[in-house]
Amino acid sequence: MNALLEVKNLKVHFPVKRGLLSRVHETVKAVDDVSFSIAPGETLGLVGESGCGKTTLGRAIVRLVEPTSGKVFLDGEDLTQMNGAALRTRRRKLQIIFQDPYGSLNPRMTVEDIIGEALDIHGLAESSSARRKRVAELLQVVGLDAMYAQRYPHEFSGGQRQRIGIARALAVEPQLIICDEPVSALDVSVQAQIVNLLQDLQHQRGLAYLFIAHDLAVVEHISQRVMVMYLGKIVETADAKTLIRDPQHPYTQALISAVPEIDPATKRKRIILPGDVPSPIDPPTGCPFHPRCPVAQFPRCKTEFPDLREVKTGMWAACHFAGTKIETAGNPVSTNAV
Repeated sequence: MNALLEVKNLKVHFPVKRGLLSRVHETVKAVDDVSFSIAPGETLGLVGESGCGKTTLGRAIVRLVEPTSGKVFLDGEDLTQMNGAALRTRRRKLQIIFQDPYGSLNPRMTVEDIIGEALDIHGLAESSSARRKRVAELLQVVGLDAMYAQRYPHEFSGGQRQRIGIARALAVEPQLIICDEPVSALDVSVQAQIVNLLQDLQHQRGLAYLFIAHDLAVVEHISQRVMVMYLGKIVETADAKTLIRDPQHPYTQALISAVPEIDPATKRKRIILPGDVPSPIDPPTGCPFHPRCPVAQFPRCKTEFPDLREVKTGMWAACHFAGTKIETAGNPVSTNAV
């Protein structure tokens, strides 16, 4: 099956300007040489710590942030080479749901205008009555009453606002939706409702998702495949169930160890990583994870960058020693990582 979305060697670097002349002294490598694809109807999860570049990657795909280099192909067409009307037309196929349901809706617009704005831009409503009817249909699709169309965002709860955001994304009948941590700002019970809604919409409409989150439990539930991101790079990708059961990269192992277990009989030892995430302005040489890695070996890990390679069938990891399990039973983190 041909890919719906194909990202090739995407980079997003932000210049850091200082001094009276605002000269560029440093560069923040927010997204650094990322490649992946999403098939029609597939959900690809993207996880990682805060600040690893997940949101920037999602926004660069839809051109809310301009890529420094690389290609983004949607249905075989390169979005990075488009501007103006051509880009706006292609964006009908590609929408985004934002993390903050409070900041992503214009407080001065009614719900009807928020959702109807997309219909106006793309000329999808022939008349004002057709526009109102379409908005009412979209509200009902996401589980809200059509009578809410004349209300303002401040009159809704966080979960209801996120449903309005989903309705806005659905208005132009997209093929792919970037879900940028759509449930992280919501209560746990509401999170489940929104995730179930997204799954129902996917089954009904054949949607594909790039589901960005930092909660591995949620990502495992909704995704077919998962990518793990660290310091602007993809460090592991695999089938969701396989990745949770048998992670190959030490960073993924540490992330999974932090996921709470529902069954008290299941004992999972926490892997505590030393130090903090390095600055993307001055990333480490060699493997970007080596300063915190419990299985790092020197000088190789400090000097040689590990390519993303297939270490098992369908499992890809960027680690020289992929598959090495971190021993946590009373053993301190290896001093090799210091």
